[in-house]
Amino acid sequence: MKMHVLSGGRLRMRKHIYFPDADRNESIELPVNCILLRHAKGNVLFDTGCHPDVVRDAEGRWGALARVMTPLMSAEDNVISQLRAIGLSPDDIDVVICSHLHPDHCGCNQFFSKARILVRNEELAAVRKPDAVAVGYLPAEWDHPLNYQAVTTDLDVFDDGAIRLVHLPGHTPGTMGALVTLKNSGRFLLAADAVSVRENLDADIIPKNTWNKELCRESFAMVRLIEAQGATVICGHDDAQWSSLRKLADYYD
Repeated sequence: MKMHVLSGGRLRMRKHIYFPDADRNESIELPVNCILLRHAKGNVLFDTGCHPDVVRDAEGRWGALARVMTPLMSAEDNVISQLRAIGLSPDDIDVVICSHLHPDHCGCNQFFSKARILVRNEELAAVRKPDAVAVGYLPAEWDHPLNYQAVTTDLDVFDDGAIRLVHLPGHTPGTMGALVTLKNSGRFLLAADAVSVRENLDADIIPKNTWNKELCRESFAMVRLIEAQGATVICGHDDAQWSSLRKLADYYD
């Protein structure tokens, strides 16, 4: 199996969202990563990043949320263009794993009409609650006639240990990571927003955009345990880590 790290966009947010003691006027830049896993049984994409339209009209796409997370990327900085750069199209993807259904993680879901789209059952319930839009779930990003399949256990995607889904709630009710095992490069935990920024995990800082702080702490503990067992944690939005990762055709195997 090969693992390709792809860009799903780039955002600017207030630093105090991730570090509550920071100056409210200070901002940080956040990469959005998507991970392609090329398995013998099919191509799997972990998260689909930001929709290309946010480059042209972020507020039209995201409404008030665009004032909280401001897109910084170019028109070609999206997972569709990234896949094209390595010779693939959305139709070549067999499975999409949605870590959760916030717009910077599921924005390109609509393009993957031939894929099975795996989402935790708790997340599918959350997006249908009356307050869903207020907490960042936008129907334009996820509500399309797609093959959504509810995940209720820590699913082994191909029943061979290569890609195992792990429930890591806290950021949202259904936040889900993927534990990936590669022959040569070892194990990786794709943590998404269970650990958006590495320093949150290291210093035990709970971000302000957390749905349930206690569950977030429990997920931090789970991530630490998986890391102690030898996995490399890939955070959802850590800029320093992003700079160090191989990307596009420079894969892990």
